[in-house]
Amino acid sequence: MTDVALLLAQVEIRDRSGPPSCQQANDFFCPGWVAENYDRYVDPVLQHLVLVGTSVAAGFAIAFALALLAHRIHWLAAPLLAVTGVLYTVPSIAFFFLLLPITGLGRTTAIIALTAFTLQILFRNIVTGLANVPPEVRDAGRGMGLTERQLLWRAELPLALPEIFAGLRIATVSTVALATLAVFVSGGGLGVPIYEQLTFKTNVIFAGGLCIAIAMAFDLALVTAQRAVTPWLRVTT
Repeated sequence: MTDVALLLAQVEIRDRSGPPSCQQANDFFCPGWVAENYDRYVDPVLQHLVLVGTSVAAGFAIAFALALLAHRIHWLAAPLLAVTGVLYTVPSIAFFFLLLPITGLGRTTAIIALTAFTLQILFRNIVTGLANVPPEVRDAGRGMGLTERQLLWRAELPLALPEIFAGLRIATVSTVALATLAVFVSGGGLGVPIYEQLTFKTNVIFAGGLCIAIAMAFDLALVTAQRAVTPWLRVTT
């Protein structure tokens, strides 16, 4: 754990070094400072987007495969849900630190931890969406001569899309918040500027606001994608 202690010490040292002038004046928010220093947030924002996008994409791929398996072999649903639930209940910072002896410091460790945290939400929603498909839809599909695979892709998955997108939205927004903890394993992201000047109110407010903006942008993108792929759900007047 020497890497962890060294990293925390570096964060503490940076936090104590040379506070900006408006912090000395105890201002709550300094727009002028933000206008002069906004460029320092560009790289952390891009890193944050990579962390969130990669983690959610990897989590969805794993959860989707597990959900399809559980959909075909029903008795697997409960144990898989239990395993993903255990991963989800591990304290976030502890999970990051537990991975350090295996994967070391860096973005890989952060992505593995963030991916694990998405599995419970995504797996549960995909399984629930598939389970909620009306039995008569399956019977009608089989009556039309559809194979089980055709029935899955042409009927069951389209009808499960609302639940699937709901899980994606929750998992994505929560990952945006959790990704700030990647700073503790040198994973980058907006946690870096936050923890470098943790006592500087303007920095914390602006970096936190960027996290909120990223979460809203992801959520809006997913809502737009859902509306595009589920035209039958649009309300017409």
